[in-house]
This record gives sequence, structure tokens and C-alpha cells, in this order.
Amino acid sequence: MYRNEESVNTKLQRIAERASRDKRCQFNSLFHLMNKELLLECFTQLRENAASGIDNITKVKYASELDANLTDLIERLHKMAYKPKPVLRVYIPKPGSHKQRPLGIPALEDKLVQAGLVKILQRIYEQDFISDSYGFRPERGCHDALRALSHTVEGQPIHYIVEADIKGFFDNVDQEQLMAFISHRIADKRVLRYIKRFLKAGIQEDGEYKGSERGVPQGGTISPLLANIYLHYTLDLWFEKRVKSSCYGYARIIRYADDYVACFQQETDAKRFMEEMEQRLKKFHLEVAPEKTKLLEFGFFAQSKAKARGERAETFDFLGFTHYCSRSKYGNRFRMKRKTASKRFTAKLAAYKEWLRANRILPTAEILKKTVQKLRGHIAYYGVTDNSKSLSCFIYEVRKLLFKWLNRRGKRRCYNWEKLLKLLSLYPLPTPRIVVNLLSF
Repeated sequence: MYRNEESVNTKLQRIAERASRDKRCQFNSLFHLMNKELLLECFTQLRENAASGIDNITKVKYASELDANLTDLIERLHKMAYKPKPVLRVYIPKPGSHKQRPLGIPALEDKLVQAGLVKILQRIYEQDFISDSYGFRPERGCHDALRALSHTVEGQPIHYIVEADIKGFFDNVDQEQLMAFISHRIADKRVLRYIKRFLKAGIQEDGEYKGSERGVPQGGTISPLLANIYLHYTLDLWFEKRVKSSCYGYARIIRYADDYVACFQQETDAKRFMEEMEQRLKKFHLEVAPEKTKLLEFGFFAQSKAKARGERAETFDFLGFTHYCSRSKYGNRFRMKRKTASKRFTAKLAAYKEWLRANRILPTAEILKKTVQKLRGHIAYYGVTDNSKSLSCFIYEVRKLLFKWLNRRGKRRCYNWEKLLKLLSLYPLPTPRIVVNLLSF
């Protein structure tokens, strides 16, 4: 690359600045950024051990002739000769239930092209998305959404919560509506055509091809961004511009992908939102999941009101945690606390039990090392403010499962608790601890 030639990242930054300055700007010249520099960067960021799609090409295999492969891919892209392959759909067990979870695996070059498109589109849409959209965005995550929720409920006059989840969201996105939304910002016909090709690529399951007239390709790198764009126009902007302006009291929505909660000061505002939300989503061929959607009294007065009725204050689940009304350590102020949701707790234990069953022939040291890794991952997510009791319970249950399955490997009752504790002194399990403070930014 010549010294006076701008890098792709510099060009992308200029696009982001322009998108930020002019919210009505349509970008009609973007596809030239899909060059070798960008796709090489995307390739290096692919996971080494990622499963292959219907092309059976792994990252290692593609890397054996990387320069030639990228040159050929770019040539096909710019000739509009590149056609995405169907997503390979496989099913994996869903821990804690007898159901199976569908998993989509795109072909390797599809992953590359989608990643390149995401890098370009993200620079534009990151300037548009509202601050309370947290799912699948750079430098944002579940803990940020939970922290925002804590500050809202504890720091604002919140008395009602609407907990909502969209039923089968990724399978029911209206593709024509999605393309219309994207066209508000993107006027580059080649970018639009390739997005549409990915949407129409279809699914291959058990050797049979299935068309995709609705939804976005689950498992695709571009799917989370497309989902955010769709919900930005159908839900976020509507809430910010219409719902909030008609509310009599404070209102805020906090969304992570298709899972969201809306916080209200006034009951009338919350009830109207519930009614209008269903109608709003219906316009875009979406509907809420009834079993995961409810309006509840929550906040400073919820406990006393529930107690007067002889009831307990209601709780709600969000991002794997059950949120409940409580008080501060000395009881002088309201606190919203949280614990691991029972369904998640059970599912995580079931997943660990299944892993033990499948890997019981591994050496004991290896089982313990892997268990430590799994627990560290669990603590990294669930080790949040107020959740120490659930963490301790989870580690205790893991220790019991270890005891049970290690005893099944050798002679009957070859382990007692004393022997297990001695073994765990050599490979100590992580201590339950709070690693994420949700009370401070």
C-alpha cells in the first residue's frame, strides 16, 4: 500500500463522522471498501476452530492459499458474480430441557463477506442507534444493560415495569421491510443486492434445501446487525419519539437484541405502552411471546403495596437474572437486587452434568482443570452485585456433581468427601466472588 493511500479504517472513520454529522445522509459509494485489506482483517478475526458450513472449508484450509483465495473472492464480488451458499442448519441439545436449539453455520467465504459488510455498515448505524440498545454492539454488553437498568430503577421514580420478549424474532423479520429500512441510509446498489442475497440464501438441513422468504440467517455474522437495524426502526425510534412524548411521567426502554424491559413512573403510561406495543409490532409481522411478557408493579412502593394485599412483590427476568425489590444493607433505602434466574441456574447445571457424562473417561486432572475454566466463565458473567448467594450455590452443586461422577468411574464409592476435598486442594475450584459492580458506571 502506498504511503499516501488511505487505509480502510481511515476511510471508515470518515464515513462514521459524516454519518454522525448528517442523520439524513444516504451513502451511495461503499462497496469499493470491500477490498483485500478489509477482507484480510476479517479473515484474521475468524475463530480458528469454527465449524465449517456446507463448503466444508475450514480457516486452516482457506489459509493455505490465502492470497489467491482472497484475490479470487474480491474479483467475483466486484463482478457481482458472488453468490452466498445456504446456511447449514444443525441442532444441538438445549441444556435443562428435551428441546434442541437450531444452529446456523455459514460457509467460510460467506462469513468473510458478511464480516466485511458489518464493518462498513456498523460505522454508519452506530451513529444512529439509541444509547439504550445494548445487544451485539461494539464496547457494549449484557452487564452494561443491567447496569443501566439498576441506575434507572433505583435512581428514577420507577413504579412499573413492562418485561417483553419478541416471539421467534429472527425467524419472522419481514425482509422487504428490512430492506426498506436499510435504504434510508444505504443507497449503494451493490451493498443492497448482497444483503438481499444473504437474506434469500436459504437453509440446508439434512441434505435438503429450504428457501428463506422471512427472517434473517441465524448464525450469520451480519444477522445481529440486521436485527438491530430492524428493531431500531420498529421499536427504539417509536419509543423515543412517540411513546415518551405521550407519557405523563418518566419512561425508559432498555433493549438487548429482542429482549427488553420498559420502565415507567405512571401505570397509565405502562398500560398504554403494552397495548400500543402489540399493535406496533403487528405492523411489522412481529408479536410478543405471551409467557415472557407482563406488566408488573415494581419499585419503591411495590413491597409495601404487595404486603398490604397479603402478597409478595412481583419479580421479572432479564438477561439471565431475576430482579426483585429489596432494601439496602441498613434498610434505609430501596434497592433492586438480582439473582441467577432459576431456569438459567438449572440449565447451566444440566449442561455441566452432560459435559461430565460425555467426558468421564478423561484423566481426573483434566476434568478438574476444565471444570475450573467453566466456573471462571460462569463467575465472569453471573458474578454481579448482590448475586453472591447464587454463585455459592452453583459452585456447591458443581462440587456435588463432581463427587457423583468421579465415583462412577472406578470402583464403587472410590471417593469420599475427605478424598475429594484433598483432590480439590490440588486443583481448587474458584471462590465465588463479585467481579462486576452494577451500581457504578
